[in-house]
Amino acid sequence: MTTLVQELARLAATTRDAGLAADLRDDVARRVLDVLGNSLAATAEPPAEAVGRLVREWGGEGRSTAIGAQAMPEPSAALLNGTLAHSLDFDDTHLPSVLHPSASVVPAALAVAESRGASGAQLLDAIGVGIEIAVRLGMAGYDSDLGNSVFFENGLHATAICGAVGGAVSAAMLSGVDTDGIADTMGIAASMGSGLLEANRTGGTVKRIHCGWAAHAAVTAAGLARTGITGPPTVLEGRFGMLQAFCGDRVDLDAITAGLGERWELPGIFFKPYPCNHFTHAGIDAALRLRTRGIDPSAIESIELGAPTAVLRTIGQPPEEKAVPESGYHAAFSGPYTVAAALLGGGGLGVFHEDFTDAAAADPDRLALAATVTCVPDAECDRIFPHQFPAVLRVRLSDGTELTERVDANRGGHGNPLSADELATKFRLNATRAVSGERAERITELTYGLAGLSEVTALTRELVGDA
Repeated sequence: MTTLVQELARLAATTRDAGLAADLRDDVARRVLDVLGNSLAATAEPPAEAVGRLVREWGGEGRSTAIGAQAMPEPSAALLNGTLAHSLDFDDTHLPSVLHPSASVVPAALAVAESRGASGAQLLDAIGVGIEIAVRLGMAGYDSDLGNSVFFENGLHATAICGAVGGAVSAAMLSGVDTDGIADTMGIAASMGSGLLEANRTGGTVKRIHCGWAAHAAVTAAGLARTGITGPPTVLEGRFGMLQAFCGDRVDLDAITAGLGERWELPGIFFKPYPCNHFTHAGIDAALRLRTRGIDPSAIESIELGAPTAVLRTIGQPPEEKAVPESGYHAAFSGPYTVAAALLGGGGLGVFHEDFTDAAAADPDRLALAATVTCVPDAECDRIFPHQFPAVLRVRLSDGTELTERVDANRGGHGNPLSADELATKFRLNATRAVSGERAERITELTYGLAGLSEVTALTRELVGDA
């Protein structure tokens, strides 16, 4: 009997030989550019600096570029680049798995592609398969009766768990191992993926390294498989396998293989317009709509933010902490704060990095407005979630006027996608926090031209930073 990792490994090996379709390669290139922009924007963030210090302490022969830094061993570059990719919570999101695939897969693949001399087309194909496998594993943990991811319900970060396996597939494809070696790589990586979501609720910076650790694990797993370590063939579906361990009996194994290689989840993954937790985005959208209607924030008496019940644990609880976030980063996980930021400030595509500095999170005007926000479950939002991240704002003004804005399809995904110009704006505003506008343009051209590059170093040498 063919096991799940064997079936997934066949997809990887077949795609490595035949290549992705041109439209899928184009979509992957957009995701690579998005990750690179998010990463460049995060190079001065404290977690990135901390991880950078650590990997420099480790030392080793430098064969892979660390974004904004220097050449490092594959695992070290993957750790730092994955940390960068996820540090600002600006990375893409797949539904209904509710995970961020590219921030783990792209750093792992890029590190191996560069050190192994892979072409741009090989890099794109490996990333495409790795992302697809990561999100399908996440989909296996989605419980339609529950209306949520079982990973999430159990406080587990599916991004870091499934991303480690998806990234490992990409790394294995680029390492040149055969089909059995790719399957072994998944079996090894499944023992390495981990991540808890408590930092979303009550603080700590550890979540920012989740994708870095997943990418590090992915590269390490591929290396171990290449040098002879093997993994269990039933690592996904087995009694003591990954899905049983993390999700128990509430798994949908068919979601992993249904239409595999014919129907791709990849094109439907959401791009983020705002650098904050995706659960907050529809509330931001609604607040921005109210701004276009000319609402005066000083006239607001109270705001009710209605959202899916499941997401309130992230963006609304504990309420006293969400109303007064301890830092700019924690403000990115606050429904009350993000609504206030959208009503009072905003840059970039509506709300941007300047809204999530520590100074902005301590701004008295924003905190006063955030204090008027009450987060409540909304039945219509529960019906839609997690196929979209919906929200509704109900605002009462001091003169008794009541205003309502409901957002069923938030910006960035199907039903309300970002345009090519908006994606270009996002990348430019991100990248120019670390590099010149001229270099940002070169990175854009090289990324969109990856399919024609004989090796990826033409791109990676532009990522060391100059500002």
